[in-house]
Parts: sequence; C-alpha cells; structure tokens
Amino acid sequence: MTEFKENSMAAVFQNRVKEFGDRACVAYRKDGVYTDLSWNEMDEKVRACSHYLLSIGIKKNDKVAIFSPNRYEWWVADLAVLSIGAVTVPIYSTNSMEETLYILDKSQSKVCFAATSLHLEKVIKAKKKLTNLEQVVIFENPEKKRKDVTSFEDILSIEKKHEKPEVFDKKIASLKLTDIASLIYTSGTTGDPKGVILTNGNFISNIVNSLEHLTTDLMNKDNIFLSFLPLSHVLERTAGYYMPLYNGAKVAFAGSINTLMDDMKEICPTILVSVPRTFEKVHAAILNQIDDASIIKKIIFRWSMKQGFLNIPNLSNNRERTGFFSKKYNLAEKLVFSKLREKIGMNKVRTAFSAGAPLAVTDAEFFLGIGITVLEGYGLTETSPVISLNQLGKIKLGTVGHLIPNTEYKISDEGELWVKGPQIMKGYYRNTKATKEVLTSDGFFKTADQVMIDEDGFLSITGRIKDIIITAGGKNISPQVIEGKLKESRYIEQIAIIGDRRKYLTALIIPSFENLFKFAEKHGIEYIDTKDLLSNNVINEMIFRKIKKHTSEFGRVERIKKFTLLEGEWTQETKELTPSLKVKRRVIEEKYKDQIEKMYE
Repeated sequence: MTEFKENSMAAVFQNRVKEFGDRACVAYRKDGVYTDLSWNEMDEKVRACSHYLLSIGIKKNDKVAIFSPNRYEWWVADLAVLSIGAVTVPIYSTNSMEETLYILDKSQSKVCFAATSLHLEKVIKAKKKLTNLEQVVIFENPEKKRKDVTSFEDILSIEKKHEKPEVFDKKIASLKLTDIASLIYTSGTTGDPKGVILTNGNFISNIVNSLEHLTTDLMNKDNIFLSFLPLSHVLERTAGYYMPLYNGAKVAFAGSINTLMDDMKEICPTILVSVPRTFEKVHAAILNQIDDASIIKKIIFRWSMKQGFLNIPNLSNNRERTGFFSKKYNLAEKLVFSKLREKIGMNKVRTAFSAGAPLAVTDAEFFLGIGITVLEGYGLTETSPVISLNQLGKIKLGTVGHLIPNTEYKISDEGELWVKGPQIMKGYYRNTKATKEVLTSDGFFKTADQVMIDEDGFLSITGRIKDIIITAGGKNISPQVIEGKLKESRYIEQIAIIGDRRKYLTALIIPSFENLFKFAEKHGIEYIDTKDLLSNNVINEMIFRKIKKHTSEFGRVERIKKFTLLEGEWTQETKELTPSLKVKRRVIEEKYKDQIEKMYE
C-alpha cells in the first residue's frame, strides 16, 4: 500500500489504514449495541463510495452535499468525496427544506447524501427547484424504492468493479494543500449564510498546529471520542473527526442528543469535544439532584466542592497537591468526585474541550473542581476553526488561552481581533464582496470579535462587534458579557439583552423551569399554569434580585432595568437559535417586539 504525503485528510486516512488495519476506527449503535468498524472495513466502504461518485461523472472540485446527523456513513461519504478531489458541502440535519434548498442551490451541489426518509423528502422537494442536483443517495433503506434515489447499501454491495487501486491511489497522491476540501455555510446570525471555502491545507495545518500547541501526548491512538456535536459544524469536523482520525483514535457515534448521557456511560470517552451548553446542562442537573439530597449529603458535597475549588490553581498550573490539603482533597475525591464522574459517564475523560461560545466561569470551575480538565478555546468557521486554546498546565479561567502556533494577530482601533495564518479560509464561495469585507490585502481575517490580551498572553473575548448595543446615550455595550454573567444564575436558562438605541437595557429571559417549579413549591406559591407562574410577583422579584446580584460588577448603564419571562425554550426548530446554538438576535427582536415595546412604555 502506498505511503502518501499528507496533503489532505484523504491521504491521512489511507496512511492510518495502513498503520492500524483491523484496529477499531469507529463504533455505532446496531440493534441497540455498539458495534466496531475497523480501519480496513471503513476503507472498503470509502473506496466503493468513491467508485460510485466517479461512475456518475463527479470530477475534481464538483460539490457533493451531506444532509445527515452524525453517523459512520457521514465519514465514508466525506472521505470518498475528498479522495477524488471533489468538495464536501455539509448541511445541518435539523435544517428545514428551505434552508436545505438554499445551500444546495448556492453551492451548486451535484449529489446529495441524505440520512433518512425525512431528510430525503426535503431533498426531493428541493430538487424540483434545482438545476444542478443530479443524484440523491440515502443512507437508510427507504420504505419505498424510488427511481431517482440510490441507496447507500446498493453502492456498497456493487460487485468489486472498483477502479484499479493504483488509479485510486494516483488521485489521492495528486491532491494538494491548496485544493478546496469543503464549503461550510455559516449559521447566518446576522444575514444569509455564506459558503466558507476551506482547503485541505486549512484543515491539516489547524490539526498540526493545535496538537503542537497542546505540547503533550494528549491526543493518541488509545483515546476514545464520543461524536455528538453536528459534523456539519466545523468544530466537530476538525476536533471531533479529523483530529482523532489524524491520531488513529477511535470515535463512537452518539445515538442522539437525547441519549447522550446513556452513550457517555456506555462508551466512557477519554476525550470530549463539546460546547458550553452541554457543560451547563450537566452542571445544572447535578445541582438539582443535590437540592433533593439529605442534609448530610449536602454538607459532604459542599465540603468536597470547597476542596475542589481550592485545587483549581494546582490543576491550572500543573502543580502537585501537598500537605494536609492533599489528604483532604483525596478524601473528597473518594467520597464525591469519583462517584460524580462515574454518574455522568466522565470517569475516564482525560480532557474536555469547550468552544463555540463563551463558557461560564462557574461551569468551568465546577468541572475543574471535580477533577475534569476543561480547556476552553476559540475560533470561527472561517479559521478552520481553532485560533486559540488553553493548555494543560496553562489554564486561565475566563480566557480562551494563547494563540496556536503560526497564528499572527493585530487588534484594530475598535478592539477587533484580526488573525493571519494557514488556517484562514480562502474566501466566501461566489461572494467577492463579502470576502473583501473580511480579508485584508495582506491576508488578515477580521474576526468581528472584540478582544483583550493580558500581560501573560491570554486572550479574552469581550464582545461581538455585530452584537454591540449602542444606547440612546451613545454608550457601547457588549450584551454577551452581561448575558454570560446572568446565565450563572441557576434560574436563568437563556437570555437576550435588548437596548440598541434605547434609553436603558432590558432582557428577555427563558427561566430554568425545573428550578422555578422547585422554588414555587418551597415557597408555597400557587399557580394555575406556567403562564400564571411567570406573572407571579414573588417569582419576578426573585429573578430581579438574581439579576442585580450577577450584574453588580457592571456600570449603571450596563444594568438591566426591566425584564420579561417567556414560556417557550429557544431552539433551532423555533428559529431563535442557529444550528450551533447561537442566538439569532434579529429573529428574537422581531418575534417578541410586542413584549419588548411594553418594557419601554
């Protein structure tokens, strides 16, 4: 088997197949049980899929979409596309037909892989309005056979009529770092999604430089990852798929976000790649269980957590515990921490990575306190994605660590971070105007994030320029920073601060209903339904006290004067959140304009 120069993830995959052969590459649920697929088995499927794409005329730089949740077939399709020099276009599995149509149309995709009959129907409806889409492939066998749809099973079961191995190998060997690997459409928080052009070199360099940044043998073939963030998102694509593939580690696919905790306990991953929302939910769930525990258990938990918090400086700076404190911490570890980690399926987690949005310091402190090292990082789709990352033994809470190697930076007069390096995108697909707006003539990418870099080189994100609120008095306010502090309250689940061109700040709040119901029961508050509970004066006064407490460090103009409690959770399905769980402020302000105006009457 040929040894390839690693100019693409397709070449990396082939080299690892040669190295690891029958070792487990991925694991997926089959009939309710996790089943392994070896590197050799995955390679057979990749080659068969590549042969199919070539047989229907797919050429270098043609676009091929993947509309599916996380599963091993996603990998097979992606690696098959990359192996022949074509371009992968991921579509979030939760996207609507209209969103799917938009991406298929703008990307000029010729083939679309769809996961289930539900995804297939959306693609078929979109196909009627498209001229470029020629073929549709479904991963799961459809209930009814369709002439215009090919099943993935049929592709893989075709007799061994693949092109000669040397022809396939020649295609991979011809791939260059500058070749386009993927078009990833942004989640569109401030406008229509844009197709980010990422090359083979963008992905390869981001992996290599991130691994050099970590400076340890943290990422190796003995690790087990659990894949649950969408593969359509560049964070999971690079850190949860390409990085373990690069290192020869095993990846297990979670059944769904609803089965995540059960999957965690069964797989016992050693590396976790996640977003803050997951850490928030696990932290909140544990605190809720402690609320229902006996007084003795509460005392033991609080004492143990105190030891955990005292140990954070040791963990953050790679210092050993000493003296009597070491004995106290070991007791806390035995009584509480080891049991907690096992309960949430994190008993074997060596390191967890958090990115995609700011991680609340209270959440980071909790996980570090119970002995799980959480490294917060920062990046964007346009940067493949990693720009900066905390490191083992070099952790500073509230920051996103140091810039990874080979990344240059500038800070504009407005405090905006500009970065330059091999991970920076080639541009936006068929959108020269948008590309020129964010890429300078000397190659710096304007992140649109306001930052600070302290004397030790740690990077902190202070706000998103496009989200900056300019009050009627001309004061510039970053809502994300305030929202992050308010979400430290166990009673505030989701929040959007309002105030642009207004005299004062207000907030729309989705409360934590589980904690709210407990509060009502404890204080004897009677209510007819949820709407009645949210209008209760005692509840509103309690929330206002929490708001005051968590914003006490801010200036007068940065404090919330009024707020409105809302019933429904914000989700992607209800259009308030992007697939990467970022708030769509424009959508929220339009949807709740009546409630907002009442707060300014």
